[in-house]
Amino acid sequence: MYGERVTSVDRPAAAPDPHPPAAGPHAHHGPHPEHGAWPAGVAYPPVEPDRFTRLVLRLHARAPRWAVPLAALGCVGLGMAYALLSDPTHSDPDARPTCLLKLTTGLDCPGCGGTRALWYVLHADLPAAARHHFLFVFSLPFLAWLFVSWAGNRAFGWRLPELRISPKVIGGFLALWLAFSVARNLPWAPFTSLYV
Repeated sequence: MYGERVTSVDRPAAAPDPHPPAAGPHAHHGPHPEHGAWPAGVAYPPVEPDRFTRLVLRLHARAPRWAVPLAALGCVGLGMAYALLSDPTHSDPDARPTCLLKLTTGLDCPGCGGTRALWYVLHADLPAAARHHFLFVFSLPFLAWLFVSWAGNRAFGWRLPELRISPKVIGGFLALWLAFSVARNLPWAPFTSLYV
């Protein structure tokens, strides 16, 4: 029972190696493909999904193709509605809800100013939006096109040109975002102009 090797359910266990590798200072500890340490074709019985997972899979199978893009669009719409209704440009810096990092340390987090930037974008004031979060404004056209091409393909079968972003470009953008997040917290001019 205990200590038995787990093998495929449709084939017997492989016979043990009659010539195990010799112990010594240069002995190989661990599986080696030539020694057959891992049995080929190991299979495990599928895990039976729970009730909630079965419900989600059933709903997904029965939902129309436009349901998921519509739900994503609803989430984006809720974010825009929150920005419009809360008017973050007239809120106190410590008004609730607030950024936990800024509240506890006084530092601007990587996303600080994003809600205000969105508010200014929705009011077609791009210079003010860029003043509050330049990288957010810069990335908006790319994010919008990614969403439109994905949602159009998913809901209507549109074959829009896909925006292909390499891992190097994503890594460069994240590095730039990190540098921006550090620079906006430096207490010297001209970095103090980045305070939000």
